[in-house]
This record gives sequence, structure tokens and C-alpha cells, in this order.
Amino acid sequence: MEYETLKDQWSDVEDRDGIRLSWNTFPSSRMACFEPGSDSFCKLTMIKEASRLVVPIGALYTPLKEKPDTPLLQYEPVACKAPCRAVLNPFAQVDIRARLWICPFCLSRNGLPAHYKDITQDAIPPELHPHSTTIEYRLSRPAPSPPIFMYVVDTCQEEDSLRALKDSLVMSLSLLPLDALVGLITYGTMAQVHELGYTECAKSYVFRGSKDYNAKQVQEMLGLAMSGTRPNVPQNPGRPPPPMSSAARFLLPVQQCEYQLTNALEQLQRDPWPVANDKRSLRCTGVALSVAVGLLETSFQNAGGRIMLFAGGPATEGPGLVVGPELREPIRSHHDIDRDNIKYYKKALKFYDNLAKRTAHNGHIIDIFAGCLDQVGLLEMKGLPNSTGGHMILTDSFTSSQFKQSFVRVFDKDSNDSLLMGFNASLEVLTTKELKVTGLIGHAVSLNKKSSSVGETECGIGNTCSWKMCGINPTSSYGVYFDITNQGGPTQHQQGPQKGMMQFLTYYQHSSGQFHLRVTTVARNLSGPTGDPAIAQSFDQEAAAVLMSRIAVFKAEVDDGPDVLRWVDRMLIRLCSRFAEYRKDDPSSFRLEKNFTLYPQFMFHLRRSQFLQVFNNSPDETAFYRHVLNHEYVGDSLVMIQPTLDSYTFDQEGSVPVLLDSASIQPTHTLLLDTFFQILIFHGETMAEWRKAGYQDQEGYENFKAILDQPKEDARELVQDRFPLPRFIICDAGGSQARFLLSKLNPSTTHTTSTYGSTSQSAQTIFTDDVSLQTFMDHLMKLAVSGTS
Repeated sequence: MEYETLKDQWSDVEDRDGIRLSWNTFPSSRMACFEPGSDSFCKLTMIKEASRLVVPIGALYTPLKEKPDTPLLQYEPVACKAPCRAVLNPFAQVDIRARLWICPFCLSRNGLPAHYKDITQDAIPPELHPHSTTIEYRLSRPAPSPPIFMYVVDTCQEEDSLRALKDSLVMSLSLLPLDALVGLITYGTMAQVHELGYTECAKSYVFRGSKDYNAKQVQEMLGLAMSGTRPNVPQNPGRPPPPMSSAARFLLPVQQCEYQLTNALEQLQRDPWPVANDKRSLRCTGVALSVAVGLLETSFQNAGGRIMLFAGGPATEGPGLVVGPELREPIRSHHDIDRDNIKYYKKALKFYDNLAKRTAHNGHIIDIFAGCLDQVGLLEMKGLPNSTGGHMILTDSFTSSQFKQSFVRVFDKDSNDSLLMGFNASLEVLTTKELKVTGLIGHAVSLNKKSSSVGETECGIGNTCSWKMCGINPTSSYGVYFDITNQGGPTQHQQGPQKGMMQFLTYYQHSSGQFHLRVTTVARNLSGPTGDPAIAQSFDQEAAAVLMSRIAVFKAEVDDGPDVLRWVDRMLIRLCSRFAEYRKDDPSSFRLEKNFTLYPQFMFHLRRSQFLQVFNNSPDETAFYRHVLNHEYVGDSLVMIQPTLDSYTFDQEGSVPVLLDSASIQPTHTLLLDTFFQILIFHGETMAEWRKAGYQDQEGYENFKAILDQPKEDARELVQDRFPLPRFIICDAGGSQARFLLSKLNPSTTHTTSTYGSTSQSAQTIFTDDVSLQTFMDHLMKLAVSGTS
């Protein structure tokens, strides 16, 4: 089948089920091998490793992908008997007469429940419909409490930044559901928990910023442990219980406390503690977060809630401090970390990681919104959002539109006016016996659940078939990796091609107050026992590039940068050795099939990207970029790895996609670069001169004005649904901000090359020692045909 047709099919599956697979046909066993082609060309197969696909079988799954026609069933799912527990799906064989169904995962026979008594061949329930590979159930279990929002606000800020933040927080109250519980903690040198239930005057409980409070101390100081009730909220089958009285003083429904909370926010002042000119403000971020976690875990364990931290600078006081108060002491850089010149790093990392584990165990989410020109310690705190499915937003100030608009988008709603966010979510993966789960890479923690679906090898968060994500939204995507079992091949118990199957069960608390379960069932053909060209044809290079980039970033967190780059290169050479056509030791004969041709290009740009190269980025920026890459689905992730570039000029109407190459910079062209994190409009030398001369305002130059305006319109469309909001940059050739464009381009014309191929002399020269894509491909072909890896 043509690659374009297959690509359309995969895109349709992604729209319907929110899933993309690296391979869409699975080897039937580890011993599958690839047959040689003609005499002149052969596919190289290593006898020892013929079974290895190099790129693992992986699925990039977006559980809550918005799909208007996903059926929402108002009854409990029909599940297979324990220990399987797979949910009834279109691939199950149903005996309508006997009222039985055979589970395709464990082949057990199960009776259908009484309410299925009327089904016939022509009238089947929605979950058995061939197109219902994704289906959602509204479970009868109510949420233990309405969603909780705890604002944790840094008051050590400039007046204008604090004022802008207060305005955003007051505005956000109108975006919350009326029954949502909301609370406020402010911190500077001390941390203050505001008692919103006390209406006579402003009242708060103060915690010393230099002291490390454990959960018990927090509960005692706030009077939470005195109520004599268990920390777990009782779950009455009828309706959600009201919040416990002791915690109700600090967390109240929006409709009840909006006036008090608005007053408390509007009266917030800068931290009054004096700060000398040569010192940083004393900021007890760790204590404030610890108190917030302690407050929620006492009364709202396993209830959906968000702790939203707004940090205007680094923690300089108490547990979790990332830099000392002396300004002459700089905050750590990548260079300091490499040299182990890190005074506070390990202790702070341990503190925040322990806090993250507690929070994830409780089912709560921690978001970090940083509004600061300097670093705030995202590197140390990254475990908080990464383990709990929270947001990480990095901006220069809370006055910026980048923060304001990104913050508003957190509270986006669906057509039923419910928040587009799920709480307390968990994911379980079931497989047929041919496949085993090796792990997950994404914002989650392991639930340490063992089953027959768990593989022996480990990739990412492994040794389990179930993970807790806590926070989940329509773009939250998870890389799930699989291995083929070492069996002899498929059994012949059913007719037609054998299939390997996986089922994804996502449980989450819907913002409307009920638990939901979304079920996605995926089936793919198994290849024949002696290998099958269908395996190579089923390779989805886009999904594979994203899944491999997640593994590379996961490795980069623990390994040295050069080791990770060597691993990326080795995997690419091996993949080309296995699947390219060539004559041994003849690079000129090297040829890749259409569905492999872009993959080396993606890897070239991944190697140069900010995900693996830390030069010119602060540790906070690196943590932010990696966090976002591990959250997004295939399309957006590819834009981060290999940005898109569009050109506008007089010879064409509208925009034309051009190569991400220095040859694309021409004097009479305007370029629009989308890196996901930045949208950049670049004017070529001549275009910039004409604009400065004001030609666009003169009569007869309407065409020129349109070329200047069109990229802005297109940029506006690009940012419409983007989260977090990208930074918008307009620059000219030779300007300092043009560096953002030059750093992303393939350096085909550098100071060491006068011209490249047919490129004219007018192309931009890039001063770099990086190799060009052409040189990279030449080396790749040479190594692939020699069998070197």
C-alpha cells in the first residue's frame, strides 16, 4: 500500500483513538527475520539480532483527545473475570444466542449481563460497534469532593508584577466551577495560610520559613488533626460528602468565599521583610509547598485537586532552597552541575522529589508558573509537575501576555461548560500474550502493578502495567513501550490474520464530579512466521521519531550528553542497516523506502535541539523544554524537534513551506519560523530596508504591505490553541534576535563553505562548527553499508 495512503490511515486512527504506533504490524516472535531482496541489493540482517526492530514497538497515546463523537455510556463497563479485567470491545467474539462473549486478551468465556438480553446481530450495544475502538463510561462512583484549587503565591516581587498576578488570580475565580473548593497560601520570608472561613477580619496561620515542617506538624498547627476524623474522606455511595469542617476553614466553595478571597488577593502586599541591596529576598518556597501538600492530604486524600505555585524568584530560605541569599553567589548553571560545584542542588532535589511522591500518592497535582527573568529552581522542582501531571510555565514576568494567556487556557472548558481537565487519573495497559509492556515515558508515577502483560525489560517507568498521572488534559500524551515475547509464533485458534492487541484503561475524575473510564482497544496484524515486508511498510517515522526522542530525553536526565548523542547515532545507523537497500560497502547504492526517508532528518535535528544540547540554555529552561516535549502529542512534538519554516515573497501567493536550511534565507524573502516555543518572523535584508523606508505605507506598494502582514496573520492562527503560549519575535537580517532562527537552521552554508550545491552566494552564512545535514547523511550511509553500529 502507498505510504501516503497508510499515513492517512494512521492519521484517521489518531483522530479517532488518540494513538500513533511506531510499527503498525508486529513481528509474530522475536525470531522474525527479513528476507534478502535481489542479487544487486540486499537487506542487511544481523543473524544474532535479526529479531530486533531497533526502534521499539511504542504507542504515543493521548487518552483525553477531544473527539465529539466518542460515545459516553451511562452504565458500568462489562469486564472480563479477574485477573484479566479487560473491558468488552469490538474485537471480542460474541455468541448472541448463548449470551456469552470471549475475551480476546485471555480467551475466557464470560456471560453478558442481564441488560444485554435484547441484543441481536442488527442491534448491538455501542461498545461492540466496529468503530467504537475508543469509548467512555460515566461511572456511578461520585468524586469524594468537588475539584480543589489551592493558590500558592510568592509575595517577594516587584509591585507591577505582583499587581498583574493578583489581577489574573481574581479573574480566574470567575472561570472556576461554582462548587470548586479554593484556598490561598502566600509566602515570602514566612508562609501564611489564609483562613477564608473567618469573615470578621483577615486571618491567617503563619509558618516560619526556615523550619522544615512534617505533615503531622502542619496538621496540628492548622488544627486539622484535632477533628478526630480519619484523613481519608468517607465515600458515601449516594452523594459526595461535604468538606470536613476542620479543612473547610481554609478551602471553601468559590460561590461561598469569592468575596473574602478577592479581598485577600487585592490586599496582598509585597513581603515586608527588609532586603539589603546586596541580598536576595528570603523566599520559603519549600515550606509553602509543604504546607499546601500537608493541608490537602489530611482532608482530601484521593480527591481531585491542584496546587498552583506562582514563583517570582528562587527559594532562598528553609528546606528546598536552591541558592543562598547573597547576590554575589550565582545560581547553579549546567557547567556547575557538570563539575559537581552544586552546594544546594542534591538536597533540594531530594526534598522536592519526596514532596512529589507524597502529592502523587494523594492524587493531587502541582503546577508551577514562573514569572522571573532569572531562574527560580525549576530544575530542582521539576519532579513536582512531572510526577503529578501538572503544568510548567516559564515566563519573564507575570505582567507578560505569555503568562496571562497561558494561565487563562488552563481553565478552558468544553461544550458542556466543564473544565477540560481530569483529576486523580490513572492508566492501565493490557496486552495479548504476544506483547509485553516494558514501560511508560510521560508525566506519571508507577503504581507497581504486576500482571501477565508486564515485560522483563524496562524502558522508562517500567516493571508495572499501571501508572498514576493525577492531572490529565486533552493534549496529555504518554509514550508506552512494548516488547515481543519469545514464543514460537501465533496460534491458529481464529481465522484470518493473527492480531496483537493492547487495551488502554484511563480512569479519571471528571470536573463535573463523576468518575469516568475511557477505554481504547488497539489491534494490529502479526507478521508471518518467516518475516514479512509488511513490518517495514508499517513503520510510522513520525511517531517513531517522537517515541525515540522521549527515550533520548529520559536517558539525558541520568547519562552524560555525549553518551546520549552516541546512543541516538547508534540506533539510527542500526535502523538504516536493517531497513535500507544497498550493496555492502557501497554508500552510493544506499536507498531508504519513503516511510523511512524523513527519520534520519528528525534525528539530525533532535541531536541539535535544546532537548539534548544544553549550551546557551539555563538548567531551568532545559527542564521546561523537556517537560513540554514529554507532554505533547506527535504533531506538536515534531514541531519542537524539527521546526517548520514558511517563506513569503513577491513571486508567490501566500506562504510556501521551505527547507529548514540556511539556503532559505534570501534578501527578498520574509520567513515565518515555528519552533513551538517561539514564533519568529524574519525579514530578509532587502525586505527590512524597504520596511524601514516606509514603502508599505505608500500608494502602489500594497503587495509589499501584504507580504509584511500575512506572516502576522498566520502566526496568530498558529498560537490560537497553543499551550503554553509561545514567545513572539519579529526580527531583521543581521539583528541580534535573528540568532533564534540561525540556531535552528541546517548549516549548509558556513564560514568554511563558499557555496553549497546550487545555493546562490546570497544565502546566509552561519558561523558554526556543526556539520550540515548532507555531511551527516554521508557519514550515516557510509557507516550503515559497512554494518558499523
